[in-house]
This record gives sequence, C-alpha cells and structure tokens, in this order.
Amino acid sequence: MAEYIFTYHGGKMPETPEEGAEGMAEWQAWADRLGSALTNPGTPVGITKVLTPGGVSEEPSSNPIMGFSILQAESMETALELLKTCPHLEYGGTLEVSEMLPMPGDMG
Repeated sequence: MAEYIFTYHGGKMPETPEEGAEGMAEWQAWADRLGSALTNPGTPVGITKVLTPGGVSEEPSSNPIMGFSILQAESMETALELLKTCPHLEYGGTLEVSEMLPMPGDMG
C-alpha cells in the first residue's frame, strides 16, 4: 500500500474561538472516519520562505502550505476519494496530493 502526502493550501481562518473549535471538531471527526489510513495526522506550519539558487527570495510564496498530513491508500484514486470530504475544502482551501516514493537504492 502506498503513502500519500497531502498539503493544505489557502482557505479562511476562523474568525472566533467558537469557529475555531467547530472547525477542529469537524477535522477530528473526519480524521476519526479515516482511521488507520491517516498514518500521520500532520502538523500546521508557519511562515513560508522561498530559497532560490540566488538566496532567500523577498517575494512571498505563490502557494504557501498551511500544513501537511500523510495517508495510506491502495492508489492515488483511492487517496483522492478519501480526501474529498476533508473539512479544509469546506473552508475554501485546496489540497495537493503526492505519492511518496521510496528513495533510490532503498530496499527496505
């Protein structure tokens, strides 16, 4: 079974502590429904900086991530189906999903 990393982008932030609590409850219920398929519930992230060959860019990232999670699924299609109900999408955000590949030479 393959692992897929998905990153959270955009979306609106809660305007009140109550909205924040409601959003977390929705996210927790969704994560509970995924069960063991959600192998790493993830971590939110802070400010994004872009490092280029010329140094640190002063331009903001065009699509900064807000966090990431890792999901185990039989295929990309299965992963996408599981992620269609992610609460982040209800808040106007998007998810980018990538299959995690083994490192070349990694036999384990």
